[in-house]
Formats: sequence, C-alpha cells, structure tokens
Amino acid sequence: MEKVFREPVHDFIHVNHQIIYDLINTAEFQRLRRIKQLGTASCVFHGAEHSRFSHCMGVYHIAKTITDHFSMQYPLEWDPDENLVTQCAALLHDVGHGAYSHTFEGLFGTDHEAVTREIITSDQTEVNAVLRRVSPDFPEQVAAVIAHEYPNPQVVQLISSQIDADRMDYLLRDSYYTGAVYGQYDLTRILHVIRPVTNGIAFAINGVHAVEDYIVSRYQMYQQVYFHPASRAMEILLRNLLARAKDLYPENEAYFNQTSPCLIPFFEHHHQLKDYLALDDGVMNTYFQSWMNATDPILADLAHAYITRHLFKSIKFEKADEEKLVQLKKLVDDAGFDSTYYTGIHSSFDLPYDFYRPNAKNPRTQIEIIQKDGSSYELSELSALVSSLTGTIHGNRRFYFPKIMLENEAFSAFVINDSFYSDTPKIESEKR
Repeated sequence: MEKVFREPVHDFIHVNHQIIYDLINTAEFQRLRRIKQLGTASCVFHGAEHSRFSHCMGVYHIAKTITDHFSMQYPLEWDPDENLVTQCAALLHDVGHGAYSHTFEGLFGTDHEAVTREIITSDQTEVNAVLRRVSPDFPEQVAAVIAHEYPNPQVVQLISSQIDADRMDYLLRDSYYTGAVYGQYDLTRILHVIRPVTNGIAFAINGVHAVEDYIVSRYQMYQQVYFHPASRAMEILLRNLLARAKDLYPENEAYFNQTSPCLIPFFEHHHQLKDYLALDDGVMNTYFQSWMNATDPILADLAHAYITRHLFKSIKFEKADEEKLVQLKKLVDDAGFDSTYYTGIHSSFDLPYDFYRPNAKNPRTQIEIIQKDGSSYELSELSALVSSLTGTIHGNRRFYFPKIMLENEAFSAFVINDSFYSDTPKIESEKR
C-alpha cells in the first residue's frame, strides 16, 4: 500500500507501511491537528497556524528518508530491522503534547513527554493497539526510543540529538509558516551526508558547511522567533488567566463546571489520560471566550485581554535585579492592579550547541564530522563560527506588566533610574 500526503515544506510525504498509516488515523494522533505547533506565537506571526500534526508528519518523513538511505547505502553499519521502530518513534514523538502545553504544564504539573510514553504504552489507546500488532513489546520499544533508553544509539540520535529529525523539521516548518527566513538551511545536503556510525550518527566532511548553517539557523530562530517578547507576553497572559481560574475554582465550582468542564480534573488534581486528551486549543479558547463574561473582574479582564490580544509590556532585567522587581510590583498594586495576575517573569535561554560534557547535568551528544581518511572530529573543532556559539547560553529575562503603567510617572521613573532596558519607545526615548 502507499498513501501520499501533499504539504508545503517537504512537498510529498509517502506512507508505504500499513502500521504508519493506521497510526496516523488513530484518535490520539488526529487530535494533534487541533494543537498549534507554536502555541501563542501565532499572535505575533499570524501565519504560524500550523499544527503538531503537520510537524509530526514532517519528522516521520525525514526519519523515513534517512532510514531508507541508511538501508541502501550502509548495510553493514545499519540494521534495516530498525526502520519501523525509528519511523514510529518519529511520528509519535510529540503525540503527548497538550493544549498550550508548555504553559499548561508549568501550572498543572503535566509532562508531555511522560504523556507521550503513556499514550504509546497504555492498553487503553488506539495507538497502543496498532503498535501491538507488530509485536507485544513493540510499544515499549517505541517508548524507549523517545525516553532515550533504546539500546541502539543510532536510533535514539535520529530522534533526539543536537541534529535530529525533530529539529530538522521544526526549523524549516516554523520558518516557512512564520515568514522568517532565519530557519532555512540545506536539508537536502544534510540528508546526503548523514551516516550511521558505531556510537550513533555522524556527517561526512563535505557537508560540514550545511551542518554549520543548520546550527546558526537554529540559533537565529530561537533569538528572533521562539523568544519573541510579544509571544512571551501572550504566554504570561495565558498563565495568569489559568492561574486566576484555578484560584477561583474552590469557591466557584458551579460556574466552572458550567463554563469549562474539561478543566475540572486539573483544578482538582486528579486528571487521567482521557481528561488530558479531551483538551485541545479549540476547547481552551472556547472556555476563555466564556470567561470574558465572568462576574470576577480579573478573570473577565484577563480573558478579554488574551482573546483580543491586549498584551502586557516588558522590560529586560538581570538576575541581580530581581529584588527591584518587588518595588515594581508594588507600583502595579498601587495603580489598582493585582500584581499576582497583572505581572509576570519570563526567562528564555538556549544553548545553541555544545560538545559532549560527561559531567554535565544533561550531557549532549556532540556532532561528529567524518574526514575522508575515516577519522572524526567534533564540529566546533572544524568551524570557527560554531565554536563561537559552543557552550554559550543566549537569551534574557523579562518582567511583564500592564501597558498603561507606561503612563505612570513613578513606574517609568523607577525603570529609567535603575537602568532597566525596555523595548518600549516611550521609556527608551527618555533614557536617551
């Protein structure tokens, strides 16, 4: 059998294995159509309406391309029996993502990776039923790949490493849909030079510049798209909105049972997998719209701000300045806002690339470049550009507050006098 899916990033995605096709048609995987890949970023980059479904299809496509290439070109280094488990893990690697998952996880203590493994291994899911048709222990094998516990490091690194099928797809896909050119790199070249080695995957020396470009593209996407201050403002709004609803629930059970029933198990801390799978972005947005008419003024105001995109403003600050934020919160309280729900801190940092550090808390598998004589070198040894990014963490901390506070003389004066950096022209012009 063969099914063909047409899409804008990879053109044609071919599915020629019944197991893969049946996994795509499970309820758990189809749910990913209703979850945006970039969450709140679509409020900044309005073209970024693509879903986790399309991303997972893309990761599967790249993994299939690589495993087919390995099977044909490297029969001594790669076992074709690993093709299906690799492709299934690629397809399902994000199946556990929830509605606005990263913001939701922080507030309700869920973990999309743990949910992914549960969906794969639970005998209550359609995904598990399909996987068990391969063999009784096949679901556990696929889950082991995603948990980085599968015995073959080649398979694990194709799904999760510093240059894997997941990252290869989301950089191109997010770049395409946001309209940003930063994430573009030569995928065709990388897929041509990738090869299996004893301890994982590596890349031929004649593709080193394509790999270098990939690292730089990833760095730029994080700084320009994923860490965009307006997208983070929407995350703060969303977090504070859900926090307000959670705090109100004990005294307003009837209201939330009527307006947002699928959130009740999370408010009461006893949710099960079926409760998690009942939520998607559309369900959440419907709840937020109903909260716009709430009798609680804070819940209604935050819901209105989120739905109509009335963003908080922000200033950058250093960790040493955290004590000063107490005064800023007091000024927000004095202006009539509850700083618990009308301020927020958002820290976004990324390590673009690092070599293997065995003593690190989360050591990374480094990118190996194979020379023509068979010797190998770590990427930053061959690239001065990558070397400049290696081991360095990039990002910033932001303090968010209501926009109207820019008109508050005491607030603006405090920000200027204490040398906070703001993206807001009103404050910056006064500083200059």
